[in-house]
Amino acid sequence: MPPHPVLLPPACRPVAVTVPGLGLTAASYGGLVDALGVAVPTAVVALPSMGLRAEPGAALDPESSADELARRLDEHGLADEPLVLVGHSASCQVVAELARCHPHTVRGLVLVGPTADPRMSPRRRLVVRWLRTAAREDPRRVPSMLRSYATTRLSGFARALRAARRRDLRATLAATTVPVLLVRGPHDHLAPSGWLDALAATRPGIEVVTTTAGAHNLPQTRPAELARHVVTLTRRVCREASTG
Repeated sequence: MPPHPVLLPPACRPVAVTVPGLGLTAASYGGLVDALGVAVPTAVVALPSMGLRAEPGAALDPESSADELARRLDEHGLADEPLVLVGHSASCQVVAELARCHPHTVRGLVLVGPTADPRMSPRRRLVVRWLRTAAREDPRRVPSMLRSYATTRLSGFARALRAARRRDLRATLAATTVPVLLVRGPHDHLAPSGWLDALAATRPGIEVVTTTAGAHNLPQTRPAELARHVVTLTRRVCREASTG
């Protein structure tokens, strides 16, 4: 059975939406959704190359993916009230683009392991950093990640990665106004601390936290710790909305 593009929490209206990272499926985020639980009911919305197989010729740049995300949110009645959006890796660029282009839809952003640091060019530098990061990931997660890649296909992964590397996340965040929380693992060389500091410097209202352990795949390896950060931001922005 092909993966479903939208996974809704049972019997609750979602307060947050997460978009899978490149090559991963919506099911990969089940641990994070469970950890968020009733505190922050969360839907998972999959997109081409980010949870779903990309058709040949499909536009996979962050702007096009953000427009597709907006369409899916509207289609499922999730755009009526602002949401906290959680991105992971390359999908951070997509949710940030949504906040820029469709600001009425977004109350806050949590960007986990955001890419792509322009200092990783040329490509060999990116490969080296990926290898250093992969060496610190939980090896028990490898089989499920391989199954995800088999589902979403690496051809779409490669095209979306090229498109993501051409878009500077700093410029996107500078054009947004919502609170942003940047989260990285201490062993994440794809989202190094210097890159997150550069993102935070683009404007006020952007904070950085580092988890106590983990590398790039925090939604899979540190779901409970990551969920605490998501809950903290969500409660703050919802409180500010109710008093503002």
